[in-house]
Amino acid sequence: MRNEVNEIQISYCEKLGVLNSEPANSSDRVAELLYQTWDKNTIGLHETFKVLLLNNANKVKGTFQASTGGLTGTLVDLRILFAVVLKTLSTSIILAHNHPSGTNKASGADIALTKKIEKAAELFDIRVLDHLIILPDGNYFSFRDNGLMKN
Repeated sequence: MRNEVNEIQISYCEKLGVLNSEPANSSDRVAELLYQTWDKNTIGLHETFKVLLLNNANKVKGTFQASTGGLTGTLVDLRILFAVVLKTLSTSIILAHNHPSGTNKASGADIALTKKIEKAAELFDIRVLDHLIILPDGNYFSFRDNGLMKN
């Protein structure tokens, strides 16, 4: 029997000028950024879950679409989510998903998922700054602003 294993290589290559960007320091600013980049053809059709990847100064490194679901929900695989967060060397993240129905409040499933992600992030010393629900008309709901997240 041969004692060999596959070699795994991980790399990160910054292509945008993150250091020159504005920090994501308010839910208004983050919601506007997310809404501008959301696919307007599908924001009212099905749920999509995204994560905003940030550096230690809360400057946006990028965004990652973690899942696409149906009319009333989407499943997020935390292993894939954190593989991306770790590979990009992000120190903070902001979670986001849309509510095609236009409901401007968090569901029990939304709250449970946020707590699960917060718990996992804590193990890696990654801060979860907020979770935003983006609505088809551009309005949003912030978990942090509404007291649904740890301080």
